[in-house]
Parts: sequence; structure tokens; C-alpha cells
Amino acid sequence: MEGKCFLSLFSCFLLFLLVLLQAPTGNGSNDRMNNGEIKLIVRIPMSDFPQFVDIVWEPSQQKYTASGYCMDVFNAAVTYLPFNVSLRVLPAVVDSSQVYKTHHASPKQILTESEVVVGDVTILANRSKFVDFTVPYIASGVKMVVPVKHGRDQTMWTFVKPFSWDLWLSIIIISTFIGLAILIMERNVNALPNQEGSPNQKKLCPATILWFPLSQAILPEREVVVKSCSRFVLMVWLLLAFVLMQSYTANLTSILTLDQLRPSFLNLNDIRRRGYYVGYQSESFVYDVLIDQFKFDPSKLRPYRNIAEYHDALELGSQNGGVAAIFDEVPYLKIYLQEYGSNYVMSGPEYRNAGFGFVFPLNSNLTAYFSTAILDVIESGIMNEIEEKYFGKNYIGGEVSSGEISSETLSLSFHSFSGLFFISGISTLLALLVSERFIWQRLILMAKALTEIMSPIPLFKKKTRTHPIHDSTHGTEA
Repeated sequence: MEGKCFLSLFSCFLLFLLVLLQAPTGNGSNDRMNNGEIKLIVRIPMSDFPQFVDIVWEPSQQKYTASGYCMDVFNAAVTYLPFNVSLRVLPAVVDSSQVYKTHHASPKQILTESEVVVGDVTILANRSKFVDFTVPYIASGVKMVVPVKHGRDQTMWTFVKPFSWDLWLSIIIISTFIGLAILIMERNVNALPNQEGSPNQKKLCPATILWFPLSQAILPEREVVVKSCSRFVLMVWLLLAFVLMQSYTANLTSILTLDQLRPSFLNLNDIRRRGYYVGYQSESFVYDVLIDQFKFDPSKLRPYRNIAEYHDALELGSQNGGVAAIFDEVPYLKIYLQEYGSNYVMSGPEYRNAGFGFVFPLNSNLTAYFSTAILDVIESGIMNEIEEKYFGKNYIGGEVSSGEISSETLSLSFHSFSGLFFISGISTLLALLVSERFIWQRLILMAKALTEIMSPIPLFKKKTRTHPIHDSTHGTEA
């Protein structure tokens, strides 16, 4: 009996431990659990971009209220949690020694067991050593914004810009080849009389090898060639010339009429080589990226807090106390381009990072719950509605239609017409082989005759063997 009582007590103890382990708790969750509801303090860092996060004090309610893109995503994720959460919003006092902004700082213990940071906080590897991040809810990365010039860059050589140099060279080569092929095929054609008895055809001159195909493309003549193969080659050339002329006209029209955006600086090396000043968001890890990854001189970096300061610095320019470019994370730059996108463009290399995430204490069990909830929000389509609310329809999917791609017209290259050039060259070569087949036949006959002539001739004729009796008789007589 005593053994059975001991086993019963041991089983009850194991069952009690199992119930405790299955409870949805994180660090210190027993202290903040009240009637099956977790009490969570939401810390909101101060941001100069209220589109992402903004916190204000409500005197009538005697509490803080938060709004913005990040807070809406957090509230949407809370609805997908498998347990109830009670939220209390408080501001987060962040200085340069804490983990939110500075990349290489030694972070302090800024979160207690019942706190979460909701804001435009970037997920970085060194920060993950001290706090837990959820999965990112918005993509990010560091790029630059530079001014662009409006207008049309027209010179006396604008007429050659529709085609690249390799395409112009290809046109000259194919035109010369076709002119030479037609000259060979028409070389034996004399002035033939027409029905009235007067000469009707002109013999082609070798000096017009290049000019002849071009003249036919501009002012074609029906009776300029006689042979069927020559006419076939000329028809193929006219088809190629028609496509090239239509493409040239369309591209030249766009160059002369469309408003073009041309970046003031071609690439990052131009800015760095010329020693121009560049700007970045103050107290941001972008400062370290500019020095460590983009190799900028620290004396050429200037901090700014918001998009209004970005705009003023870019308008002044590097020579007048401003900057030549602004470096920041892509979400902030897209907010800037929505406001001033007609005069600026996003360009240059990108330093990639994970994006924005919510911050929990290290080894918190709530991180996994909120990460799963964020994925549910993304897959449900609610994320698109939140992005449209704060950033407009163009922002959905992380792209902005205006400002990231320059509208400068590019020259057409040989690759765009390589198929037509290949067809024209093969057709001309086949027509030449068919037209001049008697030459190849004559060459084949000459080759056979030359082979017979050059074959080795025996010096002595081979004697026919005679009968042995005759040999012995001749031998006796001798």
C-alpha cells in the first residue's frame, strides 16, 4: 500500500510539472499573467519619420497612444496570437549607447522581461547578441539618393544616338557584304534591250558596293537587277532596312521629345573620388556602413534628422554647404521620394540587411509567437492595406514607380537585331552559292584534274611475267 501511495504522489507531481511546462510563458511570464492574459509594456522609440511610428500623450485619457505603420503591424499581429495580451504604451528613451541606433555601441540591458520595442528598428547581427528579433515585417537596405537633371541633352551628334556604335558597324558590314554579293551575281549582265529595243539595264559599278544597298533602301528601283537570286537578296535587304529605319525613327523621336532624368553623378566612385560631402540619418548605423562598406572619409559625412533636412542639403549641393547624396535605409528613402521624387533618383549599390523587426528580451518565448503572427498578417493581405494607408498604392510590394529608375533613353544595340542580321547573311550566302553554282562545279572539276595530274607516276613499267619455259629457252639460246 505504501508503494502504491508513493507512485500516486509521484504521478501527480509529474502531471503538475507537465501543466507548468505547457503554459504559454516567456521570461517572467508567471509574474505578468493575470486571468490567462499577458501584460506587455510596448516601448516606442522616438522617430523623425512619423509615418513609421509616432507616440503622443493624451491628457484626456492620461496615457500615451502610438500610431504609424509599425504600430499598426504590431496590433494586427496581436490579433493572431493564441492568447490574450494587455498592452501598455510607453516611450523609450534611447541614447547613443543603446542598441537601437548605433552599430558598434555596447548595448545596455534596455528591456525588462515584460517589454517589447515597436518601431523602425533594423535587425542587425550584433544587436541579436543582446536582444531577440522577430522575423522582418518590411524589407530594408542602404542606398543613396542623388539629384537629377530634367531636359534633353541634345548635341550636333544627337542623330547617331538611336543606334550604338556596334549596330552602326554591323549595318556597314552587312551592307558591304550584300553589295558585293549582288555585284558578283550581276557581273555578266550586259545592257539588255527592252521591248522597244532600247537598253534597259545598267551594269553595276564596283565603286558602288556600299552605296548601292543604301540607295535601294531609300529609293528602291524595280529593274535595277536582273537575276532572280539578286532580286531575292535585295528583297531580304529591304526587309532588314525597313525594320532598322522604323526603329531608328522611333528611338530618335523619343530622344528629341521625351523629358529625360539624368543623375548628377554616375556612380558612387564619382562622389568619393571628387571628395563631395554626403548625408545620412543621424544616430543611425548607416554611419558605420558608409565608413566600413562604402569607404568614405568620416570628415565627408554630415548627419541629418528628417526628409526636410535631406531636401535642403541636396538643394544646396556639396559645393555650397550641402551634400551631393543622401545615404539611408530604403524605406526612409522611398518616403523621401514620395515627397520630392520628381527631382531625385535612388541609385548606387545596396548594402543589404534583414529589415525592421520587433524587439524582445533575449531568449523570450514570445518572439516565436509574434514571428508566426507577423507571417499570418503578411499572408492574410492585411499588410498591403497597412502599407497603402501610410505610403500609398505605389509602395505595395516594396517598390515605388517614380524615382528609382532613370528615364534616359538607351541606344539600340546589335543584340536587338542580331536575328535579322543572321537571317540576312545566311540568305545572301545561299543565294550567292545558287547563283554561282557553275563556278563551284568548275572549281570541283579543276580540283579533280589537278589531283590526277599531281598523282605519282611510276618510273618503270611493271614487266609482265612470262612462262618459265620461254625463259629457259631464251636462256639456252643465249
